[in-house]
Amino acid sequence: MNRRHFLSLAGAFAGLSGSIEEAFAIAHSGSTSSIRSLVIVDLDGGNDGLNTVIPIADPRYRALRPSLAISKNHALTLDERTALHPSLLPLMDAWRANELAIVQGVGYDAPNRSHYRSRQIWETASHANEYRADGWLDRLNAVTEVTTFKAAGDALARGVNVIRVALYGFDTHENQGRRHAACLARLAEGLASLRASLVASGAWDRALVMTRSEFGRAARENAAGGTEHGAASAHFVMGGGVRGGLFGMPPRLDRLDADGGLPVGIDFRRLYATVLDACWKTDSASILGTRFEPLPILRV
Repeated sequence: MNRRHFLSLAGAFAGLSGSIEEAFAIAHSGSTSSIRSLVIVDLDGGNDGLNTVIPIADPRYRALRPSLAISKNHALTLDERTALHPSLLPLMDAWRANELAIVQGVGYDAPNRSHYRSRQIWETASHANEYRADGWLDRLNAVTEVTTFKAAGDALARGVNVIRVALYGFDTHENQGRRHAACLARLAEGLASLRASLVASGAWDRALVMTRSEFGRAARENAAGGTEHGAASAHFVMGGGVRGGLFGMPPRLDRLDADGGLPVGIDFRRLYATVLDACWKTDSASILGTRFEPLPILRV
């Protein structure tokens, strides 16, 4: 990207039509570049990956979650072993179009259960025992802060091509069933709306959307009908150039960590390496400090 700015946009996806989509169209109008714009969607609070991307054929799933487990009759089947939460129905069009990559088992070694510290690790792309003040995108570019969709459009028109959207409510310690369903519905409806508008404007093939969350949730439900802080989780990557499918390590319910979290199979910095390679064609090791293998989730 020839102008590398970071756009931090706190808020939900409500009212996207005529805002972010138009901004993408403006930013890419008249351009022959194949380089993508990046939308980072932060699922603040620690999204429950186990009820997002469900190991529907594993009997241990229902044993660990007698009240929270999603039934086969309601889940959205992806294959004989895996399903999505029913609130994610708006994402099925992208799945069928092979434009949705689902990466399971994402996290980092020695996971930290603190919201603040784990967010810091994700933001700085650091090891669990490493403390840095600079974010991984700060190492590429200056930060542009905005608070409105109008400002987002203006920034994109100037060449800003990284947007961050924060969705809240994923810290589901109690009454998770209803609360998590609402959070996932908001996510799925927003992503589907974004995709539809970018397809219509011709910008979808140049866009890359990636979810993040500071950690997943514990595999076993608690007495309050919720889940405690966990470790690994599942994440989505969408775009016109994405190679859709299931990637990473499915939940290993027989290998939970000492605190009941899902084991990590994919270091989150492999997602970042994928983005750095796709969007900036840069040496990711110079940004991340160590070389991480990009994930095979892009067609270009």
